[in-house]
Parts: sequence; structure tokens; C-alpha cells
Amino acid sequence: MVSIQYVADPVAAAEDTVRTILADMADMAASGRRGLVVDSPPGAGKTTLVVRAAITLVEGGERCMIVAQTNNQIDDLVLRLAAEHPTLRIGRLSATEYTAPERLLALPNITIGRRADDLGHADVVLATAAKWATVKEHRWAWAIVDEAYQMRSDMLLLIAGRFDRALFVGDPGQLDPFSIVDTSRWIGLPYDPMQSAVAVVLTQNPELAPPHRLPVSWRLSSSAAPIVSAAFYPFAGFSAATTDGTRRLEFTAAGFGSAVDETLTMAARTGWALHELPARHTLRTDAEAADAAAQIAARLLALGAVGVCERHPGGRDIGPERIAIGVAHRDQADQIRRALARVGAAQITVDTANRLQGREFEVTIMVHPLSGRRDATAFHLEAGRLCVLASRHRQACIVVARAGIADLLDAHPSTEPVHLNVPAKFPDGWEANQAMLAHLADHRVRAL
Repeated sequence: MVSIQYVADPVAAAEDTVRTILADMADMAASGRRGLVVDSPPGAGKTTLVVRAAITLVEGGERCMIVAQTNNQIDDLVLRLAAEHPTLRIGRLSATEYTAPERLLALPNITIGRRADDLGHADVVLATAAKWATVKEHRWAWAIVDEAYQMRSDMLLLIAGRFDRALFVGDPGQLDPFSIVDTSRWIGLPYDPMQSAVAVVLTQNPELAPPHRLPVSWRLSSSAAPIVSAAFYPFAGFSAATTDGTRRLEFTAAGFGSAVDETLTMAARTGWALHELPARHTLRTDAEAADAAAQIAARLLALGAVGVCERHPGGRDIGPERIAIGVAHRDQADQIRRALARVGAAQITVDTANRLQGREFEVTIMVHPLSGRRDATAFHLEAGRLCVLASRHRQACIVVARAGIADLLDAHPSTEPVHLNVPAKFPDGWEANQAMLAHLADHRVRAL
């Protein structure tokens, strides 16, 4: 049983932390420090901090650059900056193949260009890390690196000459950086490119540890924050901003007592549900699991789900745009999209953990990465992948999995090699999976 912890005044706690971070940024020039690291658990206000830090720098007479890892992340930050500060001069640096969404083109205070010289005297310039690596002729006093734990260290090396000081903001529990080439030759070496930007910064600058930590999740409810914190953030926990009863998942239509309806009832009552299929070894594209995920999503719409929360105390309909299904592999996502089309729910978002990272929904359904597998590989055991899938929701998370995952973990102990000079990562995938399975055992609905 995971104990529930609350912050007496979450608004004040979050504001105190942000003020401390901004004060430390103001002192960095005098102290000679070049970096500041902020850990942000899921839904803790990371984007809010990035925007506020950028505005504080601009108001202090500094121009700054913002670095993120994907074009979608950059576009979201541009829209947020433009919405909150309409007079801010924003530059959006892009690659040749980038096509700006219409919502960006409609904003008058945004300039989009392929070279830094095309952006004029923008107060804030935003681009992906890959794009910043091509900029050679400009330098900024400040850089704000968003999703810093997902940025590879070699990418940081490529752009470090573009700024004097940096604020690194990211979620240490999410997916690690990845590469499409074999990087085993560099493991354990000081210049291992697969280390995250934050890992390198902290290793080379020990005076920066421990990082600041945002203390409250505004996304995860009181039913979700304790288990996510315990399973994935055991040494730097966080609390939910809301208390019991603030959020409720309700249905406007009655169910028929099927296993799918029981699963949805469990999710509405407790915030979690494990829709457990019979134990069986399957292909990665398990048709039964895909159909189960699609049926649960379609039934959620058919029952007229309504979410009550602090934002919508009178309730708000949960349409397909507020539901997501998460998986480990792209072929699984394609399979579920076809299943959703068959049941008339094609508008529901389906994607991998990598692509769902950073997004938020009211209800999420996830196919467990270890469901139906004969082995427990490092990819499927990665704690960050499970953390992303289990932390996208505001109201409820439903896990679709075949029975036998605990037996799989016991029968296939880790055989990954141990490397010198590589810090052990905690929690590892075994611990995280066991913690989640223990929690879900009390929320199981067997689908016979």
C-alpha cells in the first residue's frame, strides 16, 4: 500500500520553488556558475517554469535561446510564450523541411527563419537541439534547455559554444536519450554520447548537485501521484496538487456488467484498472490485446464519460481528443488504430511512449510493454518507458496486459552487463515493474 502525501498549500510550495530557482539564476553571473538543473516530475509545471524563466531574463535585459528536442515541443513553447506575452518578439529557428502549423503563422509577434540572421532582434529564439548545432555565428548570454534528460551529451557538446549560462529543465523519470546506432564502444567513457546532457553537466560540475526539484504534480491526481512517485522517483518524491474527491470520473449511461464495463467502473472508482487477459505467449502485435484496448476506449465514449476536476467542477465531457492509448512499438500502434477504426473510435490518439512523452490526457489506456512476452529485454524493462505510459493521465489509467508478467520477471533475471564508470540508475526496470504490478493487483479485472 502506497501512502498518500499532500502539500498543505501546493500553489505556495510551487511558487516558493520557482522563486528560489529564479533567484539562483540571477546570482549565477556573480558566482561564476554556468549551469542550473531543475528536476520536474510529470505535470509539475516544467513548461510554466521555462516560460517564466525566459520572460524574467528578457525583462532583465537579456536575450535568450531555448532548446528542446522535437519540433512539436518547440511549437508548443512558442504558442505558450506568444499567448502569455503578446508583445514578446519570438524567433522560431527551423530546418529547411520544417512546415509551420497555421496556428503559428497566424501570430503577429513570431518570426520564422532558417538562419539566426533571419530573425532580427528577437527577444527569445527557439529551436531544436539539432538545429542549434548548425548555428555557428551567434552567441547568447542564456540558454534554457527543455527536456534536458532526453538530450544526448554529444548534442550538448555541439551547442555549448552558443551560450554562457544555462538552465536545464527535465524529468529524470522519463525515457533516456536513444540512438539508432550501436554505442557500446563508448559505454563507461567520459565522452559517452549516450549520457544525458544533465548527467554530463552534473558529473563535470559537482557543485550543481543536488538539482532543484519541483515539488507538486498538477496533472496526476491523489490516486496516481503516490504510486508514480514511489515506483519511479524513490529518492526525489513529489505530491499531488489535488486531494481526494477533487477529481471524479463519471458515466452518463449505465453499463451491462461485461469485463470491459467492470474495468471502466474500477478505473472510475480508484483511478486505476488492470484489464488482465489470460496468460499466453504472443507475437508483439497481440491481436487480442489490441482489440481489448480499442474496445475499452470505444466503450468509454459510449458510456458518456465525464470528468469532474478543479478546472471543471461542473464536469466536462471526455471526448476522443482527451483519451490516449500508449504502446511500446509503432506496429502495435498501427494495429490498435485499425482496431479503433473498426469500432468507430478512430479519433482517439494512439502512439508510442516516445511520442506521448510530454503530453496530457484525461484517461489513458496502455498495453503493458511486457504483456505476452517470453523474455524481459532491456527495452521492454526500461523504467522510463513504463513511467511515461503510466503518467499521462489526469483522471484514470487503464492497463491492458496478459497474466504472468510477475512470473516473467522472476524467470528472466537481468543479464545486462555491468560496466565500470557507469552510475547505476535507480529505480531500474525490475523494481519499477514490480512496484506497479503490486499496486495494480488490487485493481485487477480478469477478462476471460
